Amino acid sequence: MPLVIIGLGNPGPEYSGTRHNVGKRLLDFLSEKYAIPLDKKQADFQFGEGLWRDRRLLLVFPMTFMNLSGKVVPWLRMKGAGDFSRWLLLHDDLDTPFGMVRFREKGGAGGQRGVESILSSAASKEISRIKVGIGRPPYVGADISGYVLSPFSKEERERLPFLFENALALTEKWLMSRDGN
Repeated sequence: MPLVIIGLGNPGPEYSGTRHNVGKRLLDFLSEKYAIPLDKKQADFQFGEGLWRDRRLLLVFPMTFMNLSGKVVPWLRMKGAGDFSRWLLLHDDLDTPFGMVRFREKGGAGGQRGVESILSSAASKEISRIKVGIGRPPYVGADISGYVLSPFSKEERERLPFLFENALALTEKWLMSRDGN
């Protein structure tokens, strides 16, 4: 049974540098580190398959919009990846300050609609995740949608490689904890 890492974001070049797409950017980073290109496409999903320590690893990007990310769940089940404890979601998190990366073993969506879509479709909260902090808008009453769909500042973009290295370390810990399963 494969290990699955799902990077959340929105499709299209207009979203690529936005805060809401940091999960997809992190997936691209892991794709490069693990030499598993996201070079295959099935319906609304881009994915890559490879090995991590002789274990089958699937890297997946739902090419639906964030709120429809759960459409990937039936396809993953058909691929033999129905054990949700072997799934890891990568996504942005408003409630985590920018500069922080957090791991969560399981639980609710915390208001993140892509996570909510996957948990709902899976009918499970047993899915791990790595949350990349994007922080809240700098002023009260700001439009949250506009904020998450806005690009990172120059200073934030310069710090992203450091955050991705931290996320890589968390991903390695997660992979090692599933290695014997």
